[in-house]
Amino acid sequence: MIKLTQYSHGAGCGCKIAPTVLSAILKNHEATPDDKRLLVGNSSRDDAAAYDLGNGTALISTTDFFMPIVDSPFEFGRIAATNAISDVYAMGAKPILAIAILGWPIDKLDATVANEVIAGGRKACADAGIVLAGGHSIDCPEPVFGLAVNGIVDISNLKRNDTAKEGDVIFLTKKIGVGVLSTANKKGIIAAGHLQVAIDSMTTLNNIGEALGHCKAVNALTDVTGFGLLGHLIEMAEGSNLKAVINYSTIPVLDYVSLYLENGCIPGGTVRNFKSYGHKVQMPDEEMKNLLCDPQTSGGLLVAVAKSNMNEFIAVMGNHFFVEIGKMEKREDDYPVVVIE
Repeated sequence: MIKLTQYSHGAGCGCKIAPTVLSAILKNHEATPDDKRLLVGNSSRDDAAAYDLGNGTALISTTDFFMPIVDSPFEFGRIAATNAISDVYAMGAKPILAIAILGWPIDKLDATVANEVIAGGRKACADAGIVLAGGHSIDCPEPVFGLAVNGIVDISNLKRNDTAKEGDVIFLTKKIGVGVLSTANKKGIIAAGHLQVAIDSMTTLNNIGEALGHCKAVNALTDVTGFGLLGHLIEMAEGSNLKAVINYSTIPVLDYVSLYLENGCIPGGTVRNFKSYGHKVQMPDEEMKNLLCDPQTSGGLLVAVAKSNMNEFIAVMGNHFFVEIGKMEKREDDYPVVVIE
């Protein structure tokens, strides 16, 4: 049986470049053309670009790809595609079209295995109601798969990650711990049933995001991926010039995660994440970072909701999973940006 994770040095969104390194890469002192129709771009650290089409709607454009996080080619393709599509949902938008990105070590892995990866990607796209319309492939030392995805949204419904308001209640729509379980898998010590818990989470679409785009109670929205829950909380709070105060005991965690943490299954991405932004956080126990900084692949949505209009949000969520984890408060000083209680 092919074990895809043995052909890559990283796994899923844990492949992401650390936040501080990414900032250095993106730093640009050259003037760029000013396009007033670009509603969301490099000036913010949002999930996707948004471009005004001039008719009251915006085009949402994003791309996301990574190396295998599971051994099954089909599930790898499905997870990677689900993760990429999530960026569109995180803007409150409707996905409309996807293009595949494939890097394949043709000297190591047969083309039939890549075919299974693509099939998994098509399944995720079909679940989202869109087509996988084409793509591009290269011969690559390690297997890589993902999508470029376009979406559409009424500009009045466009959600951003830097528009939270003081007093907002913070919600999370998926449990965390995917990075821990995938690390246990890569080490070869995870039970089959335990890994399925992570796969089920990673292949669940964040399609509730489209409905949240219509929800006026939602002031800010993003998804939780490679920078971990803490990293994306920092982006939301810092971008909104606020402080996030989080109740650690309320954070939902996937089954079996504590077991594998005890066995030292901490992703390298967790350490890189904390080194990048740990100075912005106040927490009573530094060991909390092993969950808070855990890189999530196809994680849930992080939602800032106006406390005065909670009923609308709850009604929109319906039977979808969501947990209240904290609130946004006024920030008096530069640090801390997030306080864990």
